[in-house]
Amino acid sequence: MSFGDPHNPYGQQPPQYGYPQQVPQGVPPQYGYPQPHPQAAPPYGAHPAPGAPGGIPELAHWGLRVGAHLLDMLIILGPMYALGLIDLFNAPDPETAQPGLFFVVGVLYALAMGFFQLFKEGSSGQTIGKKVLGISLRRAADGSTLGFGMALVRKLAHLLDGLPCYLGWLWPLWDDKKQTFADKVCGTVVVRVH
Repeated sequence: MSFGDPHNPYGQQPPQYGYPQQVPQGVPPQYGYPQPHPQAAPPYGAHPAPGAPGGIPELAHWGLRVGAHLLDMLIILGPMYALGLIDLFNAPDPETAQPGLFFVVGVLYALAMGFFQLFKEGSSGQTIGKKVLGISLRRAADGSTLGFGMALVRKLAHLLDGLPCYLGWLWPLWDDKKQTFADKVCGTVVVRVH
């Protein structure tokens, strides 16, 4: 007496390539897009249901985002203003002083550091300020980094945050994904990293 393949104890037939697989009896055929499994993890950046498995990072709260932005602005603009003050204090008449060499060096530093921060945010999700405060910018759909081009587009999209009386900058305070208008347009979230 032969029992068939020991690796296939129930005698199931392997799928036949080139032919559609038959639906088992008692299971209605599915039309359209497949539905997610009821216990599947929610999309990246969304809050998991109570009791659902983790794996999705916690969204960064507004205070962390503001702190990281202020730290980045201090790193980018602080040296420029400090060097400009050196020029101002060395001028014979501070009221008629013109930008000097130190201020020009400060402006070049600010431009270079601004592009460096943008590159870091696009490649790793973190500027220096975000890294210090333990947050990261990610795509909401899959959690990947943005790349330099999309990080630049997101910076430009922050203009939308300031248009309606700076409402977009405050939007993360009550938004379920803690997104600014620029985040919504670009499909990004800011998450905590440890």
